[in-house]
Amino acid sequence: MRRLAANMRPGFILVSLRFHSLCVLICALLTLANTRAEAAEITVFAAASLTDSLKEISAYYEKETGDKVLFNFGASSLLARQIREGATADVFFSADEARMNDLEAQGLVARETRKSRLSNSIVIIVTADNPIRIQSARDLTGPGIKRIALADPKTVPAGVYARDYLEKQKLWPLIEPKVIPTDNVRAALAAVESGNVEAGMVYKTDAAISKKVKVALEIPANEGPAISYPMAVLKEARAPGAARRFLGYLDSEEAGRVFQKFGFIVRGRP
Repeated sequence: MRRLAANMRPGFILVSLRFHSLCVLICALLTLANTRAEAAEITVFAAASLTDSLKEISAYYEKETGDKVLFNFGASSLLARQIREGATADVFFSADEARMNDLEAQGLVARETRKSRLSNSIVIIVTADNPIRIQSARDLTGPGIKRIALADPKTVPAGVYARDYLEKQKLWPLIEPKVIPTDNVRAALAAVESGNVEAGMVYKTDAAISKKVKVALEIPANEGPAISYPMAVLKEARAPGAARRFLGYLDSEEAGRVFQKFGFIVRGRP
């Protein structure tokens, strides 16, 4: 063997090394190709208030897994209706329990995957340069505030939460004539930003992303509505395995830290 090794030419050794390196490279490329081939596409229907946090979370998830996460953001009521009417979706992340309850009652939700992941709070906002002082929700009834933007208080969770709170405060009959309903909570935020209304009621997390508005009053947790964001895999999911993995990631500590960064109250995680 020593004599054979001694008789080997340097060129032969170089060729052997190159062949070995080529084999390693081919194996690596095949592994990557197989991983990409197995990558899934996950469609998530999510409440508009989750837009920024979920986009950041999905960016991390896509890098880790190779899966592609597609979003349809909107009012939870609209998204639930789309799902009932047969829209293709793998995961539903609602801003209230009622919409998820409706879908579960119709057999559209994988019940064992359902979990209430987040909570939030309602705030009253005005434009950043507005000097008005609002010390209680009753101040919304004053003559200085003629229009108040709310996500549709009949159907959209953010508006329903706001209406429920105002009804408990016995203020709804006085404030209802001033209400300008919008398609979702982000539209209510935009209405205040534009100055088209004097005030609005949105989630605390929505107010936090805008430099054009300020929080005039945060509704105390012990007075405000019980806000809950449930998430679940849908029974007609095209990629149920991938959907469950993504839901598991949304329930992770890593995702929880992102939700907290955007101001959500994370349930079941530090």
